[in-house]
Amino acid sequence: MNKNIKNIKGFIEFLKEPILAVLTALMISTFIISHTKIPTGSMMFTINPGDHLIVNRLPYYYRDPYPGEIAVFKFKEENLIKRVIGMPDDIIDIIDNNIYVNNKKLDESSYLKNIDSTYEFSHSDIHFPYKVPEGYYFMLGDNRRNSMDSRYFGPIPRENIYAKGGVRIYPFNQVGLVK
Repeated sequence: MNKNIKNIKGFIEFLKEPILAVLTALMISTFIISHTKIPTGSMMFTINPGDHLIVNRLPYYYRDPYPGEIAVFKFKEENLIKRVIGMPDDIIDIIDNNIYVNNKKLDESSYLKNIDSTYEFSHSDIHFPYKVPEGYYFMLGDNRRNSMDSRYFGPIPRENIYAKGGVRIYPFNQVGLVK
């Protein structure tokens, strides 16, 4: 019987470190960082289809998203990634393909520089100028011609926004922070 107890203790000791490693990895991927693969071109050319990102969950535990940040959020059954354009109580307007926030034209030259930013959209229940409700955020894709975003489905509740766009890890020639 003593031999069986020693074997069981040895087996438990053998499994302890792999189990701790798996539990640690699960905790990190659930609460700190996550991997995501970009399926569409809605954020081109900031983020391209097929890019792999590590997104950071930590910032939105202790603060709200900032305008201009790339954020990951739940919409229906999907995780989407878009840019934060409007905060609660902001007034968003679109005039001649330009975005205005609180009557001030938004300077988007740093992230719309590689794409034709002219676009038309229809089939929207959102009418502009639009006031973002308290507790919600207005999100737009950088590729306005090819993005289902808040122009179509409305603002996103704060509790659905869970990660900040982080680091591109693939393709390898574009590894780095996503801005």
